[in-house]
Amino acid sequence: MRVISGEKKGIHLKAVSGINTRPTTDKVKESIFNVIGPYFSGGWGLDLFAGSGGLGIEALSRGMERVIFIDRDKNAIQTIKSNIERCGYQDQSEVFRNDAERALKAVSKRNIKFSCIFLDPPYRLQKLALLLELIDEFGILEKNGVIMCEHDSEVSLPESIGSLTCIKGETYGVSAVSIYRLQSEDREE
Repeated sequence: MRVISGEKKGIHLKAVSGINTRPTTDKVKESIFNVIGPYFSGGWGLDLFAGSGGLGIEALSRGMERVIFIDRDKNAIQTIKSNIERCGYQDQSEVFRNDAERALKAVSKRNIKFSCIFLDPPYRLQKLALLLELIDEFGILEKNGVIMCEHDSEVSLPESIGSLTCIKGETYGVSAVSIYRLQSEDREE
């Protein structure tokens, strides 16, 4: 597992020890970033279920200004911090150990608008539709922002949830990726 592109291209990242975390493969990661935008000019990211932090670190390497990493597993938190340090992104990162639903509520109270949100929960614990509903309800996605959901290829997500519409879906073996965007640019802030 490595950083695919950007200023930290080629840096190898540590994986979380144990069997509870399934890192996004380099091939899937590259495909995700080809869809959501190969490079960013600033913006905030949220890496929910961050695991090793690979998706958020990739976003930082490609120009995202700041990323908040959330995971509830203490080993994952240690691995995320180690990988952030390895890449020198301590000043552009926040790492919190928290449950996904509570984390979404907490960031909504900070009035942050994210340009990119990564949802990559363990396949056996997926509540993606609920999480998408909460993201929409809390209004934490900025105009033209995207949400990337990685899930089991047998999971079928709705075409739209609230103001969010699925703009792209791809399958990669046992994994699938669904990309959501705000339906209307006229959404009130």
